Amino acid sequence: MTGTTSPRLRDALAAGSLVLDGGMSNQLESAGYDLSDALWSARLLAERPEAVTEAHLAYFRAGANVAITASYQATFEGFARRRIGREEAARLIALSVELAREAVRQARREGIARPLWVAASAGPYGAMLADGSEYRGRYGLSVTELERFHRPRLEVLAGAAPDVLALETLPDTDEATALLRAVRGLGVPAWLSYTIDGDRSRAGQPLEEAFALAADADEVIAVGVNCCAPGDVELAVRTAGRVTGKPVVVYPNSGEAWDAGTRAWKGRSTFRAEQVEAWRDAGARLVGGCCRVGPDAITSIARTLGGAGAP
Repeated sequence: MTGTTSPRLRDALAAGSLVLDGGMSNQLESAGYDLSDALWSARLLAERPEAVTEAHLAYFRAGANVAITASYQATFEGFARRRIGREEAARLIALSVELAREAVRQARREGIARPLWVAASAGPYGAMLADGSEYRGRYGLSVTELERFHRPRLEVLAGAAPDVLALETLPDTDEATALLRAVRGLGVPAWLSYTIDGDRSRAGQPLEEAFALAADADEVIAVGVNCCAPGDVELAVRTAGRVTGKPVVVYPNSGEAWDAGTRAWKGRSTFRAEQVEAWRDAGARLVGGCCRVGPDAITSIARTLGGAGAP
């Protein structure tokens, strides 16, 4: 149950294109919150949960159909470094889903009637390290060790009843394999999304090989890419659709580069809403933005796609 009047996301994807939200962190920063902490936006789950709900609501107002929760860096290990015990960490991880649900309820009260869904974010192991290694992969851990890391958090997220699990920003096939194992039996569908460089994963594997892992995974309802340069999206969309036959999800960043040393974005934005038409024509069904892509861009995407997401 979604707690809304929306159909199942799997069914909606079969019917047409949908709009994802944009970057959680930049929306929070624009509201004046300091995210320099290693927990990033997950810190506000404990300190300012209402700010997270307001960020989700801003994207629903902008035209998004899907809110991605602020759990990307919410892990038991990350919270433990802040002396937050396991029971409280589990509560905060589950709270990320409830805050997005609250944004849905507030959107309904404001008269937003289009279908709305909640995607529970599960970021890569490297996100917990907070050193930029999610853009490199190959952490020196086995697939079994990575599965052991991811499964407890996924169990908590699934227990909070999101519409879908967003297995996102994956840099290599080892982590994808681990996550595909970890989601089995949870009873919640998932999408699988890599961060890429050109026609390869960040760790250098061909995208054909990377996407093929999800082709026969019944739990996976969409595959694609996120937090990559906008110019890399179109080829990835075509490859993902061809290899898996599944709907394709894309939400690139602004095109700027992340400097892990200074924890800041550098360069210039290359994200243009007009690119969305090419992504849609290539087969993208879930389209939005990642880091540094805000509500204005999401409104432009919704208007370009038309249909369910247009504000």
